[in-house]
Amino acid sequence: MSDEYMIIIHEPEWDPTKLPAAQIEADLEGHKAFQAAVEAAGHRITAGVPLRPQSEAFRIRPSADGPVFTDGPFGETREVVTGFYVFTADSPAQARELAALVPTGGWLDVHPVLDMSDGKPAMG
Repeated sequence: MSDEYMIIIHEPEWDPTKLPAAQIEADLEGHKAFQAAVEAAGHRITAGVPLRPQSEAFRIRPSADGPVFTDGPFGETREVVTGFYVFTADSPAQARELAALVPTGGWLDVHPVLDMSDGKPAMG
């Protein structure tokens, strides 16, 4: 039985409208290679998107007086989350192998997804 894993892509702040076309094409090819490898391994990507620039994001912090909203960009961060994938793999080792194919100018965090399909947490 396969488990789901989430890849969180952290990179320096970026704006796709300001990237050279060659860089965008190279990044797209890298993402296509990851997607093809997942499929070739008999698995699937269940979710995944690139995120818009941090200047369009906002943060919500709970407080006793109600939520506090802060508009991006967030000056205290040098690297931001630029996208994510959720995919299936047979084992943590296979998840590592596949996730390592995702192109990034920063780093990737890979988390096993908690299975709640029957209403209760199930650990792999």
